[in-house]
Amino acid sequence: MRLIQNMSTIAECTAPEYSVPNRVIKIAVVGGSGVGKTALVVRFLTKRFIGDYERNAGNLYSREVQVDGDQVTIQVQDTPGAEMTDNGISLPDHVTCSIQWADAVVLVYSVTDRRSFELIDQLHQLVIRTGGISVPPVILLANKADLLHMRRVDSEQGPLLAGTLGCSFYEVSASEDYNQVHGAFHRLCCQLSKQQQSPPPAASAAAEKRRSPLIPRPKSPNMQDLKRRFKQALSAKVRTVTSV
Repeated sequence: MRLIQNMSTIAECTAPEYSVPNRVIKIAVVGGSGVGKTALVVRFLTKRFIGDYERNAGNLYSREVQVDGDQVTIQVQDTPGAEMTDNGISLPDHVTCSIQWADAVVLVYSVTDRRSFELIDQLHQLVIRTGGISVPPVILLANKADLLHMRRVDSEQGPLLAGTLGCSFYEVSASEDYNQVHGAFHRLCCQLSKQQQSPPPAASAAAEKRRSPLIPRPKSPNMQDLKRRFKQALSAKVRTVTSV
């Protein structure tokens, strides 16, 4: 089965010609080779599971969906797999660019591949380094949970690692359960949608000042100086009367 390359192939609907552009949620899916990143993305966006793909070329997928009642365009960047080598982690340049582009990152490992699990900590460090002062939200996704006889990562280790990294954790099966996969991605989309709707504190405060009629206008420095002089003169007059 060929990897879907045309974004319109999996678009749920087409926006009207003169409609207001939808908000865009951008997600990068990152992990080792063969962990099922493409299968997860296609499962989430189309409900379909396809068991065989050509080598991941880092395709971008897009779909319009309803998130909390709003029409939102979700763009999911599939990335080539990272590899563990004797010299550390081998990472295509495309992965770093995808993290810089994304609003959120999904880190994926396979419960049947111990090395893919061991990659996660280094990939999370890469997300932190790349994000700088604005680190994107991260969730940890363990795939292939249905392959119990091939499991190499205990079910307790995923939540423990997620707790250490400070991110949400989901153990799913792209092949067996669409609802698990959809739930993980959908909750992330809801979180991002709410963040996009909430203005930054500084902008919110400025807008509140513009709206509120109760905030006093700044006093003129000349008027303040006149009041100060008046108080000084009045105080001096009181002292003179007291002395008499």
